[in-house]
Amino acid sequence: MKSFAVLLCIFMCFSCDEIPVPKPKAFLSLDYPKAAYHKSLLELPFEFEKNKLAQLNVSKKNNTLEGIILRYPALKASVFINYKKVDNNLEKYISDARARTQKHLQVADEISERMYENDPQNLYGMFYDLKGNVASQSQFYVTDSTKHFISGALYFETKPNYDSILPAINYIQKDMMHLIESLRWK
Repeated sequence: MKSFAVLLCIFMCFSCDEIPVPKPKAFLSLDYPKAAYHKSLLELPFEFEKNKLAQLNVSKKNNTLEGIILRYPALKASVFINYKKVDNNLEKYISDARARTQKHLQVADEISERMYENDPQNLYGMFYDLKGNVASQSQFYVTDSTKHFISGALYFETKPNYDSILPAINYIQKDMMHLIESLRWK
């Protein structure tokens, strides 16, 4: 009986063939600060609210506004915003904005469009959400259809790896939508 118990213990010790799996040392923590928005205080033909986390840079050529860059240093990302005056060329600007988005069609897994319309503020546009390992994950354009046209695109300072940067994409997309919703023409 003793030998049976010893054999049973030996058998139980060697019968389990569990392969050891290394445990990760830590989990990735992606806690972004809660967005706090404030109005941009720039002399522009429009005003908007931006996240305090974003640094604002204005690009001018010959004293004419070319664009704005919202930099997110902590996320290694930037939103490039272009402004153009409309002078019977709105269709061309919209076509160009769509073409910039369609350039990503070969690489993108999906491109979803969200129409934006705010009649009281005279704002009309489109927001594009690009899924996959594309260079620009979000793009938009907004216009009043008579005088102003604004387009924007999100870029990261890294090789696109959609799964890794998805939390940052979602965070900045909320800021982009807030920018559009808070936009007012002067």
